[in-house]
This record gives sequence, structure tokens and C-alpha cells, in this order.
Amino acid sequence: MSGITMVGAPCGEGADPPMGRKHVVIAVVGCFATLLLGLLDQNIVSAVSWTMVKDLDPLHGVDHLPWLLTAYTLADCIVLPLYGKLADVYGAKRIYLLSLGIFLTGSILCGLAQNMAELIAFRALQGVGGGGLMSVTMVVLGLLVRPGQAEEQEDSGKAGMGGIMVGLGIVLGPAAGGLVANHLNWRWVFYINIPLGVAAFVTSVLLVRLPVTPVKRRIDFLGAGLIAAAASALLMISQWGGKDYAWTSPTIEGLGIAAVVLLAAFLWRQTTAAEPIFTLALLRNPVFRIMVPLGFFGGIGLAGSVAYMAGYLQEARGMTPTSAGLLFLPMAIGMIIVGVLSGKAMVKMAGLYRYQLLAGHLLVAGAMMIFSNLGTDTSLWFLSFGLFLLGLGLGLCLGIGLMITQSAVDPENLGVATTSVRFAQQLGASAGLAMFGTVLNRELASKLSGAAGAADANGRLNTAALPTLSPEQKHAALEAIVSSTHTVFAIAACVMVIPALLSMFLKERPGPSARAPRQRS
Repeated sequence: MSGITMVGAPCGEGADPPMGRKHVVIAVVGCFATLLLGLLDQNIVSAVSWTMVKDLDPLHGVDHLPWLLTAYTLADCIVLPLYGKLADVYGAKRIYLLSLGIFLTGSILCGLAQNMAELIAFRALQGVGGGGLMSVTMVVLGLLVRPGQAEEQEDSGKAGMGGIMVGLGIVLGPAAGGLVANHLNWRWVFYINIPLGVAAFVTSVLLVRLPVTPVKRRIDFLGAGLIAAAASALLMISQWGGKDYAWTSPTIEGLGIAAVVLLAAFLWRQTTAAEPIFTLALLRNPVFRIMVPLGFFGGIGLAGSVAYMAGYLQEARGMTPTSAGLLFLPMAIGMIIVGVLSGKAMVKMAGLYRYQLLAGHLLVAGAMMIFSNLGTDTSLWFLSFGLFLLGLGLGLCLGIGLMITQSAVDPENLGVATTSVRFAQQLGASAGLAMFGTVLNRELASKLSGAAGAADANGRLNTAALPTLSPEQKHAALEAIVSSTHTVFAIAACVMVIPALLSMFLKERPGPSARAPRQRS
């Protein structure tokens, strides 16, 4: 973190004193702890969701399981645009603390829930806080680590640490979830958020000093409501389409029409509002104009990469969630290697970031192609090699994209730009999950005919019936599962080529020696 520029409120009456280098380092560590908190929570809850259902409502709880898993994601996604604008208007520190406080409140209430309805509602509240946890935190980091004489090294370190946090969250989440499910009450999944969250909250209150907003602006709450409603419709389509309702059903078609109308109304509102929630002028920024669709298609390609791999390990290879989570260690190692080496490498490649994005997306595509050839007895070493390549690719993709976006926009639009790219990634991931879920279900329905008893009345896989099948039927069912996931991974590999190509249209940033340091107010 050498070369960090001291940051703080502008000098004058009521201004905070500038932050020293030591305080900046502590604050940055606190921000990364917050990112890890959000990532762990998402993965741990998924690992122990069945335990929660069995405890709160053993008879009918399974019917509510989809809402338990999607309530957080839905709430997270629909508040993203509003968080970005709030951070730009009221200051990133205030909104960061607000989102962290909401997240911790939701965590406590989830741990106290007495039935599935309460748990789903409190999980949605937790998601409202999580929307800021994973986005405004990046805005705070963008302001803490300010451009200076070592700008590229600091930015690259920030990107690398982000990749390390994601890797740790992916590996530790399922493993920690399995340990909690086996040795503690499931409520501790939420209670363990409290000490880490409180530490991050106190650290931020005492140490973080960010630039203040000199001019207060209004918030376009109508625009925020329109885009939230449109996102909700799109997310419900992604969750229900092809599973709970046919794609041609009135429900899905009605949601589709509503999403289009709401999106059109949102765009109209942005052209007429005095202070729009999304500054359309950002689309004139050549970097932002590329990063939004790149994030969307990258989200589609990455959707379910971990989830479908976990499904393969648990269903086709018979592993426990904890064992399957630990097998993701090579992926985490790949991400950590990129994070550790990114500082020096990215300084040397200053102005050539698009080639790192290109390499990252192509590595992910290559890993997906490896996964499209897995079998029921594939060597775990070969699988680990594919996961290692996936980790290298993710390490190159995840942090650099936000870093490029933040470096290309003005400070007053930093929050909106950051959350817009993440919003695009979330929508892409939802669209990808819907698409891949439909593909997987159709593939399974057509291939389970040789495994009588492995499918329900609608032709969908009945995993609970697998242990009761004869050896021949079980083998046929497992082959159907593996073959169907092959198709998912092959499609994902093809989709990842799109963001790889888009990355080549990014404008190069000059290195530090070629430009004067840019000042942020």
C-alpha cells in the first residue's frame, strides 16, 4: 500500500482531518473484511438452507425454499441503483454505514426467526443491506485509495485483494456452512456475522474520513422505484420461468410485458428528472459504455459456474457440501496468486488492462470447456486443474473491471458508475441462471428415461430417489446428470467469449508517467 495519498474532507470549517497512511491501511482492511462478510453469508446460507427448512417447517418448508434462496438476491439487486446515487449525494461513508447497519439488523432478526415467513422477510431485509455491502464498499475503497504517484500499483492491489476475498468466500462459505450445520445450530450462520460486522462498523466510524459532498442534490426516488420494479420483474422471470411456470404462461408473459414497460418508463424518467438516478451522460464515457454490457454478459457466463460444479460434485460424485466446498481450494489458490502478483504485473502493464480482461475471460472459457468433459469417474486432479484455471481467470476479471470503471469516471459519479456495473452483472447472472436452469431441466427430462424412478411426474430430477435406485438405474441417472451439465458448461464457455471480445474495445489508459495525477475533490 505504499504511496497512498492521504484522504479526508476538504479543509475548512467542520472538515475532518486528513487520514494518515496507517489509518488508510486499517480502513481498507475493514472494507475487505466487509466484502468477505457479504460473500461468506451468501455461500453459507446456501449450504445450510435445507437444515433451516427442516427445523422451521418440516412439512411444507420445502415449498418456500426457492424464496428463501432468492429473497436476499432480489432485495440486493433492486436497491443497487439507489445505493449508488445515495453514495454520490450524501457521501459514501454514511451510506456504507447505513447498509452495514441494515445488514447486521437483518442478520440478528434472521437468527431469531420462528417460522419460514419471518426468515424469508428478514433475509430480504438483510439483502437490502447486502446491496450496499458489496457495492458501496467498493466506492469507499475507490475514495480511500486515491490516485497519486503510485496509482496503478494501489489500484491493482485493490483489484487483487478483491479477487482474494471472492476466492476465500467461495471456499470458506460452503465449508463453514457444513461445519455449522453439523456442530452448531443453523442460527449461528447469521450470528457469526455480528462480531465481524461490528468491528468493521466501529473501524469505519472512528477512522474513515472521506471527501464531503459540497452541494446537496435531490434523489429521484420515482426513477429508483421504476428500475427496482423492472429489476424485480426480470428476477422473478429468471426464478420462475421454465420451473414454476411455463415460459409461455400468462404469468411469465405478463411479467415480461411489465418489465419492458417499467424499463421504458425508467428511461423516460431519466431524460426528464432534474437529478436522475442514473446519469445518462455516463453513456458518453467510452469505458463505462463498454463495461456495462461486458459485466452483463460476464455475469451470464459465470452464472452457476460454482453452483453447477457443486451440484456435479455432490450428485455425480457423492460428496458432502463440506467436502465439495474444500475441493474449490484450487480455484481460491488461483485467485490468490493473481491477487498477490497483480501489483507488480499491473504496473508493468499500465495502459494494457484490456489484455488482462481478455486473458481472464478466455481462461474462464477454457475452464468451462474442461468442465464440459467431466465424467462420473474423472480424475480429481484434472478437475482441480480446471478449477485452478477458473480461479486465475476470475482473479483477472473481477477486480480489474471495477477498477477500470472507477478510474474512468468523475468523482461525483463514482457511486452510480460502480453500482451500475455491478447491477449489470447481477442482472446477467440472473438471466444466466434462468437460461442454464432451463437448459439443464430440458436435458435431464430427455435423458432420464433410462432411469425409471429418478424423475418426478414432470420429468424433473428427484435427487431424494437416487439412493433407492438399482445400480443400473442409478448409473443411468448419474450419466444423465453429468451429460446435462456438460451442455451448461459448453454454453457458458461460448458466452464468455463475448466479454472477452468486448474488452478489446476498451480505450487504453496511459501510464502514470504519461499523465499528471488526477485530483478528486
